[in-house]
Amino acid sequence: MAQVLTVSELNRLARVTLERGIPLCWVSGEVSNLTRAASGHVYFTLKDEAAQARCVMFRSRAQLLPWKLENGQQVEAQALVGLYEPRGDFQLNVEALRRGGLGRLFEAYARLKEQLEREGLFAPERKRPLPIYPRAIGVVTSLQAAALRDVLAALKRRAPHVPVMLYPTPVQGEGAGAKIAAAIAAADQRAECDVLIVARGGGSIEDLWAFNEEVVARAIVVASMPVVSGVGHETDVTIADFAADLRAATPTAAAELASAGWYAAAGESADLARRLRDAMDWQLNQRAQRLDWLQRRLVHPAQRLAQSRQHLAHLGTRLSAASRALLRGTEQQLANLRLRLSRQRPDTASAAARLARLGQGLDNAIHSRLQQRQGTLERLAASLAALNPEATLARGYSIVRDEAGKVVSSAGQLAPGVGVRLQFACGSAHGHIDSVETHQDAPHAEDTLKGH
Repeated sequence: MAQVLTVSELNRLARVTLERGIPLCWVSGEVSNLTRAASGHVYFTLKDEAAQARCVMFRSRAQLLPWKLENGQQVEAQALVGLYEPRGDFQLNVEALRRGGLGRLFEAYARLKEQLEREGLFAPERKRPLPIYPRAIGVVTSLQAAALRDVLAALKRRAPHVPVMLYPTPVQGEGAGAKIAAAIAAADQRAECDVLIVARGGGSIEDLWAFNEEVVARAIVVASMPVVSGVGHETDVTIADFAADLRAATPTAAAELASAGWYAAAGESADLARRLRDAMDWQLNQRAQRLDWLQRRLVHPAQRLAQSRQHLAHLGTRLSAASRALLRGTEQQLANLRLRLSRQRPDTASAAARLARLGQGLDNAIHSRLQQRQGTLERLAASLAALNPEATLARGYSIVRDEAGKVVSSAGQLAPGVGVRLQFACGSAHGHIDSVETHQDAPHAEDTLKGH
């Protein structure tokens, strides 16, 4: 008997068969019945002229989609074929999405990029630095492009004094690449600017395809001035970005890069102006303070005279007070000295009387002493007169001296023939001894003298 399957078993078997039998593949079609659930999942139908298939793109994949999915778009979905078991619906689990026809465009993009890279058009050493202070800035874009307004607004804000040369050209559509290249060549030929901006706003890869054409890349490379590419948004990368000397994420960023030097200079100028203003404010403040100080010192002559008179009067008062105080101190000191002098001053009257008494006593003592000395002198004079040899000589005696002048007191001191000298009361005489007689017992000796 044949096995009987439940609906659940059948749907599970169909899902497994589909997942195992059909690998991950790309499916193209038109988006319809687009629904975005609160959970973030995206549900839609992918259809062509003859058939349709339900699709689901879970939130983790849908949030990575760089563009907005809408009904009517031609897309290519990378999907796993499966079956939604609860309802038995055939569906595609979408892993990635790209716009329809992008496969061929990406292939052409990669092939041209590889070719130009081999030729050295993208080599870093070929890149030219941007001028720091460009005298003029050129812009290659469409007159109707929003990118033009963004570039002009940025340049007006950052470098309003720098002239902007516009080289208008279509930036999308049939033949746009050749026209962009012609605009770049015209800017190079006219040599009106120091740096050239090639700009366009964001869009699909088809909208930006003109900037992926070889003619545009070669026109950028042969240009004599540096070229800044500002095409699309940050995620959009074109061949023109690789060929340009500098790539900007957006047209506004391209304008900022081209005017970076002037903008920095403006900032430096603003800083210098601020510093100069601060220095001037400080100087003015210092001068104002000095002016206030001088103003406070500046006094009207009448007021100055009044102040001087007042100061003089004050000094006079202080001088008078100091003089009185000094006088009082001097008087007090004088009184003290008088008191001390009165205590120390001798009694001259008593001293004079005492001195008179002492003088009288001294006179009496001197007179008495003189009388005593006079009596003593008279006695000594009498004694001296009695002992005076001259008085003896006056009585008839004489003094005999030998030749040596010594007094001869004994005849034994003489010898015959010896010379002697006789001294009398009046005068003297010389003689020689004729003979000597010595008498031991006689008190006197008699000498015979031969006088001259």
